Amino acid sequence: MFQTLKNAWKVPELKSKLLFTLVIVILYRIGSVLPVPYVSADVMNSFNEAAAGSIFQYLNILSGDAFARATLFALGVSPYITSSIVIQLLTIAIPALERLAKEGDEGKKKLTALTRLVTVGLALITAIGYALFLKNGINGQSMLVPGTNAFHLIVIIACYCAGAALVMWLAEKINENGIGNGISMILFAGIVSRGPALVSSLWYMMFKDGKFSIIGLLLVILSLVITLAVVGFVVFMTHSERRIPIQYAKKVVGRKMYGGQASNLPIKLNMSGVMPIIFANSIVAIPATIAAFFPNSKFWSGVNNFFNYTSPVYAILFFALIIAFAYFYIAISFNPVEVANNLKKNGGSIPGIRPGRPTTEYITRVLNRITLIGAIFLGVIAVFPMIINMVSGGQFAGLAFGGSSLLIVVGVALETTRDLEAQMSLRHYKGFLE
Repeated sequence: MFQTLKNAWKVPELKSKLLFTLVIVILYRIGSVLPVPYVSADVMNSFNEAAAGSIFQYLNILSGDAFARATLFALGVSPYITSSIVIQLLTIAIPALERLAKEGDEGKKKLTALTRLVTVGLALITAIGYALFLKNGINGQSMLVPGTNAFHLIVIIACYCAGAALVMWLAEKINENGIGNGISMILFAGIVSRGPALVSSLWYMMFKDGKFSIIGLLLVILSLVITLAVVGFVVFMTHSERRIPIQYAKKVVGRKMYGGQASNLPIKLNMSGVMPIIFANSIVAIPATIAAFFPNSKFWSGVNNFFNYTSPVYAILFFALIIAFAYFYIAISFNPVEVANNLKKNGGSIPGIRPGRPTTEYITRVLNRITLIGAIFLGVIAVFPMIINMVSGGQFAGLAFGGSSLLIVVGVALETTRDLEAQMSLRHYKGFLE
């Protein structure tokens, strides 16, 4: 990966894209520490005490501590991600949106504009709930400055809505002028920004109460070994693929014979990347997030206990949604019918499979099996730390979302590296004249 970045830095166009992306990430991190008016400076300490054991801990990880600090970018990319999910689902369900999706660039622009509108609407709803949560506080202690009135709440809500819209704009600018994967890069920056806090916690584990602990050192070494093993496993599974053999028919053009070559159709084991985890987390967090805004309601307290990440129901639902969204993402990004038609037009075929519909059915069958294996892989990595936390009785609360965070970081790094390599190969392609 570092060699790829080094090579990309030597290409002027890619260098400008990398610098632009770096500037956007810095702006995002600046917005993540900008305070919002009328919010108490003691929010961080109060929130950290209440976050352990709640869904807010995961939202705080994705936002890079902005959610806990109640800063300008506290909502992060969650409204944008949820809006994208809603529009993609409606594209399949509503014929008018489906026609827009097939109209090319013009249809894509209209869907993008609709996604932005839905993002602002979701940000407004989330900002209202978040502002009320700050007002009600934790255990009846408000996290706003004394004397806050309705006007102050409106200012707070407007700030959070503006912050969510600005994060959406930053992500789109990375897509347009940067190295791409805007949402993923924002998430990556938020998670990586917690690195110093992680190092501090490991240091505290070794020197608890100012005294060196052998057990703490062993736990740190064990944690690092497990992390490296998981990273290696994730890289291996991400690069794994199923290659379908393709045979091209021979054809004579003039006095020359073309074709007759053997090739393959590679299908990635984890073609959907980290998007199923991001989608699943956004959906499964909704009930517990809503319940947190009504701390005095018995009904919502029951909902919170039922959908809390320490509950087996949460882990089961999370695992099921990862598998479901993996299939959904493949369905909207890979079209077996189109692949089969392209093979037929170019004189290619799968040995033992007739061109046309049988080829489509064969590719679909292979794709479904590969997707299932990749989805189970994502689900196991994401859910296993939660199971460890449940079995230990909550002693490893900070580890609960470690699998999801690690998958996002490694997945984004690999995806970015792959995109940079693809762009460099296009610029270094010599062509047939050389």
